[in-house]
Amino acid sequence: MKSDAKLDATGLLCPLPVLKARKRLQALASGQVLQVEADDPAAIIDVPHFCSEAGHTLLDTLDNGDTQVYFIRKA
Repeated sequence: MKSDAKLDATGLLCPLPVLKARKRLQALASGQVLQVEADDPAAIIDVPHFCSEAGHTLLDTLDNGDTQVYFIRKA
């Protein structure tokens, strides 16, 4: 999937992946897509919840073994 920006949040624990994603999304225009890579087990719950609460769209989630990749469209 194509993204407009990428965020490597590997090695960061809750709540840092979501906090960094929130900050990175602020710099994007509405409709742009942020790709977030994370390895925190809590991100599986935190990222979808963050998207739901903030009004962003979680387009896809990929499991790459030790990491997960999330594609978030900014509201």
